[in-house]
Amino acid sequence: MNNAAVWVPVPAVFYWGWLVPIFFGTGFGWRYHRDKVRLGNGIWFSLFFYSFLTMLAVTILGSNIHWLIIVSGTLFVLLLLLIGLIFALQAFLLLWNAWIMWRHESHTLANMLTLYLGLAILILPFIGNRVSQYVPQPVSNFMAIFPNLVILYVGFWFYNYLTMLAIYQFNWPRLRQDYIIVLGAGLLDGNRVSPLLGQRIMRGLRFYQKQQRKTQHPAIMIFSGGQGGDETVPEGQAMLDYAIAHGLPASAGWAETKSKTTLQNMQFSKQLIDQGPIKQPRTIFVTNNYHTLRAGMFAKQAGLKADGIGARTARFFLPDAILREYIAIFVRNKWWHALAVMGLLIMSLLLVWFDAYYAG
Repeated sequence: MNNAAVWVPVPAVFYWGWLVPIFFGTGFGWRYHRDKVRLGNGIWFSLFFYSFLTMLAVTILGSNIHWLIIVSGTLFVLLLLLIGLIFALQAFLLLWNAWIMWRHESHTLANMLTLYLGLAILILPFIGNRVSQYVPQPVSNFMAIFPNLVILYVGFWFYNYLTMLAIYQFNWPRLRQDYIIVLGAGLLDGNRVSPLLGQRIMRGLRFYQKQQRKTQHPAIMIFSGGQGGDETVPEGQAMLDYAIAHGLPASAGWAETKSKTTLQNMQFSKQLIDQGPIKQPRTIFVTNNYHTLRAGMFAKQAGLKADGIGARTARFFLPDAILREYIAIFVRNKWWHALAVMGLLIMSLLLVWFDAYYAG
């Protein structure tokens, strides 16, 4: 008796499935080239990515290379276990991050988002289950359907946002830039550059120095930030002084000192650029990595053709910062999301009504 494993070949027609990831990949590439900050691009990338993985699995199974099938299958199972473990422990991971934030950052509402989210994941299901025991069955069904649909909706766009944020980190602008805009982030004690802001300045300065070293193409660094109520000097001026102290030639830096928001950073920096001698300037902006995607949206809104590069951020700070950025982007499209949630509400009521109607 032959104990060899039985191999069932994959029909040749299945390999035409490679046209699916090719289609979605091409669509994503075209859309991303036209507009790097469009969140809808994330849907195209996800369709490409998961169809690619599906066809890769089909091709590996069809190869009949036993060691490759075993290794790939093992890696896939381990990945699923890792995702499941993270999902199961998400509340505790968020609370752990909140504890680290509590130790290292000020105890503001914005810095405690991981704490509130972690507590919500732990407490709200328990409260929902308890309340559902004391309300009529239709209300209980509604409480089970509508909140979960909303969570799925918000989670879908959060995943889409994370996808585009991760992809945006792979911007590698050419070393031929005419302007490098560095966005402000507030000063310490009214006049000192904070470590976070210092990371932005040094990221832009390293790009400037690398460009000078490799291409000798001249560039102007624009440090953008106005003076807050608790600041004794404008952010832009403090940033410029910081950059000069770290090696930037004084003639290669401008201070934009009127802006109060990221949108104004882009608008007022564009005004300075438009007053310069270059008619079609090549421009990039510098901010922290978690902020690049939303800053790119503001650049687009201001009519500034510029891609962003990100400075590194402390890892413990990233979860809370990413949540803040997502909330801000979500609110930018609040009316569309409100319409979607209204649709989910109507759908939930219809499902409850159908269930009650057929049960009766």
